[in-house]
Amino acid sequence: MMNKKLFLNKNFTSNGKPRAYIELKKIETLWFNTGTLCNLHCNDCYIESSPTNKSLQYINLIEVKKYIKEIKKNNIGTKLIGLTGGEPFMNPYIMDILKYLLKNNFKVLVLSNGMRPIELKFKKLLTLSNLNNLTIRISIDHFKKKYHENIRGYNTWEKVMKNIIWLNNNGFNLNIASKVKFDESEKSIRDGFHKLFKKIKLNIDSYNKNDLIIFPVMNYEKASTEITQDCWKILNKNPESIMCSNSRMIIKRKNEKNTKVYPCTLITKDKEFELGSDLVTANKKVFLNHPFCSQFCVLGNSSCS
Repeated sequence: MMNKKLFLNKNFTSNGKPRAYIELKKIETLWFNTGTLCNLHCNDCYIESSPTNKSLQYINLIEVKKYIKEIKKNNIGTKLIGLTGGEPFMNPYIMDILKYLLKNNFKVLVLSNGMRPIELKFKKLLTLSNLNNLTIRISIDHFKKKYHENIRGYNTWEKVMKNIIWLNNNGFNLNIASKVKFDESEKSIRDGFHKLFKKIKLNIDSYNKNDLIIFPVMNYEKASTEITQDCWKILNKNPESIMCSNSRMIIKRKNEKNTKVYPCTLITKDKEFELGSDLVTANKKVFLNHPFCSQFCVLGNSSCS
């Protein structure tokens, strides 16, 4: 079980070694958490989204515009805008946000569970301009129905398959997010998805890591390794490959008036990771004193971009 005390000291690990940190190189991707409400209650959600979780409010168009204007005014150079949740298509402002971002020529990536909320927006999605700049990432937790439904819930498989086929047949850019189980290899997962995509005639290459993104399993209760500054050489890993070197995320907490900037998409609860309210002042070192830093980004070899 994870010992949270290991991560309390920002500057040093529990054995006194300098803790690893990441410096922002450039905000290539700006994420907006559109709200933690979701139509599903999955048993391994990274930020515990559910039909009752209102810990993060819905982001609205005015708040999105604020950061887009800051990007342009300060020549920040951000090219990709990511929308995550919760389920983004439950956000009542989602279509206005998409229309605005695409009109302003940003690449847009929306993470969705592919269920009823996006289905209700199908007709409106078809009316958007610059659709080639929009990519929708659908979560399929396994290439077999029973394992997917073990996480997503009963009667979710057929619905997501139907909606993915519709999106594919209507020319939308798609990629798929899945998870690696402890007893499976990445190759066996990609082989399994290859057969599934062929069966449903999906125009996605399961062997392309940009088309099928495979994430590690995350667990607050799992023992997590602390990352020291020496780890970069030991692991032969470049700090610039870590998500918080090239991205930031905007959230709006329940009962708060102002949005906040966070280093990545995975950490929303811990206020010590707040980087301010605007992008210019969010150019700060991010110390890796959270269990997800090692589980997901450093040792899990994952990125949400």
